[in-house]
Amino acid sequence: MKRKLMFGLIGAIAVFGFPMSAFAADGEVTTQVLEIGLNSLFVFLAAMLVFFMQAGFALLEAGTVRMKNAGHVAGKTVLTLGITVITWWAFGFGFAFGDGNSFLGTTGFLFGGDGAIGSFSVFSEVGVSLNLMFLFQMAFAAVSLAIACGGMAERAKLSVYIIFGLVFTIVIYPIVAHWVWGGGWLGNLGMQDYAGSTVVHLTGATAALAAIILLKPRLGKYNKEGKPNSIPGHNQVLTVLGVIILWIGWFGFNPGSALTPLGDGFFGYVLMTTNLAAAAGGVAALLISWMVLGKSDIPSMLNGVLAALVAITGSCAFVDAWASIVIGAIAGVLTFFTARWFERMGLDDPICAFSVHGIAGVWGAISTGLFATPELAEKTGVGKAGLFYGGGFEQLGVQVLGVVGTFAFVFVISFLVLGAMKYLMGLRVTEEEEMMGLDISEHGTYGYPEQMSLLNSNAKNHTL
Repeated sequence: MKRKLMFGLIGAIAVFGFPMSAFAADGEVTTQVLEIGLNSLFVFLAAMLVFFMQAGFALLEAGTVRMKNAGHVAGKTVLTLGITVITWWAFGFGFAFGDGNSFLGTTGFLFGGDGAIGSFSVFSEVGVSLNLMFLFQMAFAAVSLAIACGGMAERAKLSVYIIFGLVFTIVIYPIVAHWVWGGGWLGNLGMQDYAGSTVVHLTGATAALAAIILLKPRLGKYNKEGKPNSIPGHNQVLTVLGVIILWIGWFGFNPGSALTPLGDGFFGYVLMTTNLAAAAGGVAALLISWMVLGKSDIPSMLNGVLAALVAITGSCAFVDAWASIVIGAIAGVLTFFTARWFERMGLDDPICAFSVHGIAGVWGAISTGLFATPELAEKTGVGKAGLFYGGGFEQLGVQVLGVVGTFAFVFVISFLVLGAMKYLMGLRVTEEEEMMGLDISEHGTYGYPEQMSLLNSNAKNHTL
């Protein structure tokens, strides 16, 4: 018995002692390898959280539209994700982060893996595998396209998602990403956009706005006097679940952008500001809806959470914790009023893409120009302190310039591309197809076949 115990102890020492002796023999190299490994694992987990946000978008949008369009909207999310993966590999990653000029990258197309690091000098010192940076940034691009396509819900042809999705992920999104994160002119000016209030959210929302204008409102959205009619979504529970998934996914979006769990654990601070803002946005939006409508409106609360997350995405690494609550609360209130205002102006935005991601994205960009602290600006190495912390108007001016430049570029390109598509092929399904629902007209089956068959049968009997 003692002999077995002794051999077991020697074996354990051999198993664990050999790696330790190897570490001791070459401590510097091994430490570097371990650091890269931990960073890579961290970024992989963050990328998976951002990737899983597509499930949140699918549930959110499906619950927000009518039952006859739910399967189409959910399936469209998988389609746009597939388009993003392929185009990001072929062209998007190179245009966004490849070495080039201040406008776009010109190297790294048909991405070939870690061996292509020479074409991506912006990632040469991040301490993370290039393959993982490709995956992480691809997930961001997919989120932006999901936002852009959200404004087209319940009336756009399926082919529009395919063609515009290709243009958006090859040209529009990558160029904006290059401007801020890939060594472009806005990044050189010191624009602060930690995880994408402008790059991801304002870009996607601006493209959605162009589509909303060209597609025109859904049938029955406005009465003869031009006043909006309510078209509620078919399943509020799905919408709530989608928002919760997106909230969790944002913990990869923002903290993951630190690219490392090491050092002083700065990603934890980013997580805290992100979470505080989301909570403040949801509560503020619910309270303001209660004050204005006389009832606490759940969709308004959900939009408030998302708007706050959008706003804090750009500023999460630059502002104090108390400021994140202010930023989130203002975003929640803003999205409540702007969504209603856009609706009155004749802009039919079924999922409130522009008010939630566009207006909140603008506010998120501007907020860093107001609340960025000198300590955090120095820590991140991006930009300067904001107006309220003695930085004057310099950082605020850079933020406003970034917002205006991004909006102008994305809106003009999106409007021209979608306008040409409208002229050549049409953007919208026929009135008959829209009345039937896109599930059956575009795919030949309903997302809720039993329920829709029953509804159609009742409608026919009522007509007879």
